[in-house]
Amino acid sequence: MFPLRDTIPRVHTPWVVWCILAANLVVFLWQQTLTPGETLRLFHFMGVVPARFAHPDWALTSGYPPGGAIAFVAHMFLHGGWGHFLVNMWTLWIFGDNIEDVMGPVRFTIFYLTCGLAALLTHMVFSASSTVPVVGASGAIAGVLGAYFLLYPHARVTTLVPLLFIPLIFDLPAVVYLGIWFVTQLLSGLTTLASNGAGIAWWAHLGGFVAGFVLLPLFRQKGRCYYCRFPEGRGRGVIRAPHDPEA
Repeated sequence: MFPLRDTIPRVHTPWVVWCILAANLVVFLWQQTLTPGETLRLFHFMGVVPARFAHPDWALTSGYPPGGAIAFVAHMFLHGGWGHFLVNMWTLWIFGDNIEDVMGPVRFTIFYLTCGLAALLTHMVFSASSTVPVVGASGAIAGVLGAYFLLYPHARVTTLVPLLFIPLIFDLPAVVYLGIWFVTQLLSGLTTLASNGAGIAWWAHLGGFVAGFVLLPLFRQKGRCYYCRFPEGRGRGVIRAPHDPEA
């Protein structure tokens, strides 16, 4: 499934989302100037290799320099290829503006980075001995999806599903779209436990999603949740538009 658009309008200019998109684009275009060997070296030093931090003695004998904490943030701005980059950035473009709307730029920045770290730590718990570098914004963006799941279950997501050579396009409730996404990540993670972290970091996606869901109440600003649906009173869904004096 691939999201094409959602039905929740944004109220404020998503400056941080735009800056994150621009930073990722600049870094990715710079990556295209590197040789395959230079790219691999970049991923090993600026991406996160779980074994590097779980087994520091091994890391030193393998040529990793001491420290390397910058990789815990830098890895969120590196991508393994055009497909990885485009899917991540498009997903952030679709869902990120609505989350920045309810948090404001400063809180959203902290939220985004925190979800990325939570995603990474989740992956490291399941793959502590992995020597495969973790790169990409997927974990942080999964946190955005977790927050969106809680805030906008009533939204509609126009979804593309390629069936052989026939593109199927239809609207799904956000709660269904994101529910399917979460279950897919969980099943994929369970089937790859024996691979010790090789391939896609499914558990990072799950950790980021859960972090976004859990952390949302700490970062949401009162009065900015204009189009949210959330329990109030007897549990009825409420949508507040910007002109609502109680918003």
